Amino acid sequence: MPRDSSFIEDNKIGSISKNALRGLRSLTHLSLANNHLETLPRFLFRGLETLTHVDLRGNPFQCDCRILWLLQWIPMVNASVGTGVCAGPTALAQQQLHHLDPKTFKCRAIELSWFQTVGESALGVEPFSYQGEPHMVLAQPFAGRCLILAWDYSLQRFRPEEELSAPSVVACKPLVLGPRLFLLAARLWGGSQLWARPGPGLRLAPTQALAPRKLLRPNDAELLWLDGQPCFVVVDASKAGSTTLLCREGPGFYPRQSLHIWHRDTDAEALELDGRPHLLLASASQRPVLFHWAGGRFERRTDIPEAEDVYATRHFRDGDDVYLCLTRYIGDSMVMRWDGSMFRLLQLLPSRGAHVFQPMLIARDQLAILGSDFAFSQVLRLEPDKGLLEPLQELGPPALVAPRAFAHLAVVGRRFLFAACFKGPTQIYQHHELDLSA
Repeated sequence: MPRDSSFIEDNKIGSISKNALRGLRSLTHLSLANNHLETLPRFLFRGLETLTHVDLRGNPFQCDCRILWLLQWIPMVNASVGTGVCAGPTALAQQQLHHLDPKTFKCRAIELSWFQTVGESALGVEPFSYQGEPHMVLAQPFAGRCLILAWDYSLQRFRPEEELSAPSVVACKPLVLGPRLFLLAARLWGGSQLWARPGPGLRLAPTQALAPRKLLRPNDAELLWLDGQPCFVVVDASKAGSTTLLCREGPGFYPRQSLHIWHRDTDAEALELDGRPHLLLASASQRPVLFHWAGGRFERRTDIPEAEDVYATRHFRDGDDVYLCLTRYIGDSMVMRWDGSMFRLLQLLPSRGAHVFQPMLIARDQLAILGSDFAFSQVLRLEPDKGLLEPLQELGPPALVAPRAFAHLAVVGRRFLFAACFKGPTQIYQHHELDLSA
């Protein structure tokens, strides 16, 4: 087979088509030196298996994501490559291309774009999987119901599947045990209830009134597992009531322990620290208090220093590190990290008007969404190199009106973010991954 060379140098070429070298399968020497090329199209060298030398020197390459493919191709090809230096960006100017590390290029971006609106306001939104199908349940106090949504494979959108009557509901918490589905409806007036579905094809029905003398003004409900059994903790914000731990006994859930009496609690967060279950309670009267599970009950372990006026707490993990997002309506919301004995302040984020600061892992991205009653809600992403949350985007349009809860649901390879709003409809956003090197 004859060997060929192609010299396209010193021609003031500013761009080149990805198909410019197609068919030159016997090409051995290629020179694009001393032109005006700022980048090269991906797959320019596809099919050129006989290349032994490529000269790219003397071009004003912009060493951004468009050149990433070239940096990855150079060490893989069986040819000598003269690359030259970067003309930009400023931080990389005059650096040799072959000295650049492809791992330092951040060429993957994400975007949350509006997908669907669900009418009626909501205070809570909770994902669950039943019989292999993803669902989302919304706590809609003004509509007086817990609304269960399912994915419509024909219409390619979410549709109502079932609704439960629950006037003044503040939280709808699902629990799946094999074929059985339980749903706790925490209500401000008229008592909290447990609903149950014995098996597929049946409807949910109320089965139990939950601690009517203890739960007078619920504000939050969380599911946790203790000693292999499912339990709910229902947070009570009244002076006369008390935050209550309800654990499964036989067919129902019954009070196991009263926690934090008289403190007007606003939020609970279940988490694991040092291999043991813990519970973090936020209240209107004092700093958040951390409890640990010992001897069949929760015992106070410590409080969170320098964390006054915290409305709610949520946690996430990154490797071995445990982080805490603390929501403050007035002042700055906080990010803290567990040091083995205490949560220590890591970051402050302006958050006037915030009721929710919700971390969530979507695909490979650890995100946190800071909702606001007075401004656009902010999406932040954890930067592993810094260990800090950095701004990513604002949510909207449409703008969220008094957001109170966020949740993530994956459906047939697509990922969605639900935003429950107290003074507006629930908005659903779709998560997109963008390749900036394409």
